[in-house]
Amino acid sequence: MLFKLAWRNLWRNKRRTLITLASIFFAVVLSSLMMSMKEGTYTNMIDSMVGAHVGYIQVQDSAYAQDESINDLMHFDQRIQDILNSNQQISNYAPRLESFALAASREVTRGVIVVGGGIEAERRQHQLDQRVVQGRYPETGAQVAMIGNGLADYLKLGVGDTIVLLGQGYHGVNAAGKYPISGILKYGSPELSKQLVFLPLPVAQYLYGAEKLISSVILDIKHKDRVHSISRDLNHSLPPGYVARTWEEIMPELKNMIETDRVEGYVFMFILYMVISFGILGTLIMMIAERKREFAILVSIGMKKYRLAATFLIEIIILAMIGAILGILGAFPVCAYFHVNPVRFGDQLKDMMEEYGIEAVLQTSLDPSIYIQQAIIVCLISIVVTMYPFYKITRLKVMNAIRT
Repeated sequence: MLFKLAWRNLWRNKRRTLITLASIFFAVVLSSLMMSMKEGTYTNMIDSMVGAHVGYIQVQDSAYAQDESINDLMHFDQRIQDILNSNQQISNYAPRLESFALAASREVTRGVIVVGGGIEAERRQHQLDQRVVQGRYPETGAQVAMIGNGLADYLKLGVGDTIVLLGQGYHGVNAAGKYPISGILKYGSPELSKQLVFLPLPVAQYLYGAEKLISSVILDIKHKDRVHSISRDLNHSLPPGYVARTWEEIMPELKNMIETDRVEGYVFMFILYMVISFGILGTLIMMIAERKREFAILVSIGMKKYRLAATFLIEIIILAMIGAILGILGAFPVCAYFHVNPVRFGDQLKDMMEEYGIEAVLQTSLDPSIYIQQAIIVCLISIVVTMYPFYKITRLKVMNAIRT
């Protein structure tokens, strides 16, 4: 009976009901948009650095995992390959040899990260061929290099020019070589584009005097949210002397940056929730003021105050649920638009973001849990702020209300 009465009360005054629905609707849309932008930024950062290059999990020699010394390389033997092939959560893997070197052109030098990877493995797993913005992707067996566009600008090199690499190889071997540039790569992370030199794996192994040795195996997993459980299972399966490390262990600075920014985001979201709370509360107080005489008449003809208050609470719950559902339906197209057409920053803001190695792009996330979570939070806020009108109804003075 109370539910039926609450439903009929809502549509006796459609304008009042639509105003309340609008306040809840826009609260869900605004909170969902803000949180979607935050999570989309984190996803973009992780994809730029982790998904496109580092990998979500790496298999390494245990000694190499401690100090990443080129003297602690590993053999990619059949045992390791069998373990990776048997794991159903691993979709692809790519062996790599990574180290540091001094890159030089005619007059300029710079410290760089040299990545030796399989031509086909990198194409298949990281779509490296799609990152070539100038030149062409090398064929298997080519003795060439590809460099990031930021590094190319710094060294003033282009396709067809030669880059010189100097460094220290395996167990003190002198690492020196010069390679024609076949292509220029562009990564989402500006910092990575300023440091990366890519060589075919056999070429890198020859450069560092580490034939048939690699520094790590980059794993591509099917479910990114299960990275910790997959890493844990691999550590149980791998033979002694090998370890599986997650991207959070390899890049703790990126993890800390995201966690710090997420805490700051919670502070801003708390402020937003406070604004939402007062906005919804103001709408509910308006409803109470308009219906005070109606409530007084209902009480005077025998309706208990707690039943009247319960009916009002049911009205708000119905409005909150409808408004939250409409808010999800309204927020998703907006977020989908900015996901497909991300906002690209320029000038000073772009330079500031690139100093932190972040691509100057604002892209929303389409994770359904974001919208459901914000809808639930706004619903709870609506129900909590109803406690004040609920209290006012239970303390209603009938005679005074009828006279007003």
